[in-house]
Amino acid sequence: MRNLATDRALVLFSGGQDSSIVLPWALSRFTHVETIGFDYGQRHAVELGARQAVKRAICDAFPDWAAKLGNDTLVDAAGLRDLG
Repeated sequence: MRNLATDRALVLFSGGQDSSIVLPWALSRFTHVETIGFDYGQRHAVELGARQAVKRAICDAFPDWAAKLGNDTLVDAAGLRDLG
């Protein structure tokens, strides 16, 4: 029997190729999946723009997963770029 309290995942989701593979993997294995992304002014900002479209496409293709998908957080981390 699964422990629903611990059967949760947090996916670092940029909207790029790698995280777009990890998200369905997590949705197929966990009862609740939340996503988080970081906007630090990266050159591949187009990926961040694709996040919602990718999530919608996954939920449209696999409707059972839509109920498992929880909150999405986009963190403004532009100050991190200055540390480099």
